[in-house]
Amino acid sequence: MSVNRRTLIDGSKLAFFTVISLIVTGTLVAIMGKLGTGPTETYSAVFSDASLIQKGDDVRVAGVVLGKVQGVEIVDTDRAQVEFSVAEDLPLTEATQVEIRYLNLVGDRYLAVEEGDPDGAGEVAELEPGATIPMSRTTPALNLTALYNGFAPLFSALDPAEVNDLSLNLVKVLQGEGGTVESLMQETASLTTAIANRDELVGQTISNLDELLGTVDSRHRELTQLISELRRWVGGLAEDRVQIGRSVVNIGNLTQVLADLLRDGRPLIKRDIAQLRRLAAVLSRDDTRAVLNTILTNLPEMLADQTRTGTYGSWYNYFVCGANADIQLPAPLVQELPGLRDLANQLRTIKLKSDAERCYR
Repeated sequence: MSVNRRTLIDGSKLAFFTVISLIVTGTLVAIMGKLGTGPTETYSAVFSDASLIQKGDDVRVAGVVLGKVQGVEIVDTDRAQVEFSVAEDLPLTEATQVEIRYLNLVGDRYLAVEEGDPDGAGEVAELEPGATIPMSRTTPALNLTALYNGFAPLFSALDPAEVNDLSLNLVKVLQGEGGTVESLMQETASLTTAIANRDELVGQTISNLDELLGTVDSRHRELTQLISELRRWVGGLAEDRVQIGRSVVNIGNLTQVLADLLRDGRPLIKRDIAQLRRLAAVLSRDDTRAVLNTILTNLPEMLADQTRTGTYGSWYNYFVCGANADIQLPAPLVQELPGLRDLANQLRTIKLKSDAERCYR
């Protein structure tokens, strides 16, 4: 009996522990999983900028998730209307403020609903379900781009992890939630400490900048003239942009014509080069060089004679004082007709010479 009683007591304890665990687990799942329970009411809010807020994002009141964003649409081309739901037991009033806030640095957002301050004394009327909160009582998300641009020189001296911590604290402080000014000051202090540890580098940079600016100041006239000339040159280019554009087009056309010319003339140039190679081979022979030397030696005297002859008038008088001829008959014809052999020999040695006095002046 004692054994069964002991087993019963242990089983009861196990069952009680299991029930409590299930209740706690379910509560955590409902909270962490943002599972809404109970009826909700739907409202709308008009924002000047609702970028990146989307359906399914949280609606929070004092940091507690009490609703969801139902949809976003554009109204009047320059405003956004966000429809959202909140728990039915959370009445909204005509003083309620709605703000879009950053959930994290990745860019996720959520709607924050605040009670707001009434304009005058007395009770504030509640909003009917489906009512629209005007843009005068809404605030768009903080512009992190402008914020980061302002702190860019400071962020450049921090590690990425420190930048993330400082940025997150800045967002929380400026949104009025989470972070404190003290934590922000701690991050800023670490920033200034990091800069102080690099004072030698900063000093060297300042010295280099001072030397650079001193050099620029000593050459300020030349720099001013250079800028003026550059401005005038650029202005001239701007005035002649039409002509420059036409020149570029004409250059393109000329390039096309030259390409066609080279393509069509390449075979002819190739043949001319081949013939020039043959001519060079002929001129390089010994007998050809001897003939060229003779011609070049006699050329000055011949030109002088031509000049003297042309001085008599617009005509030239030539007298044949001598001639040498070497006539060769076709070899097959000489072989077939043996009688022509003597004639062929005589024709190879024809020499004529005049005894006239004019030939020896």
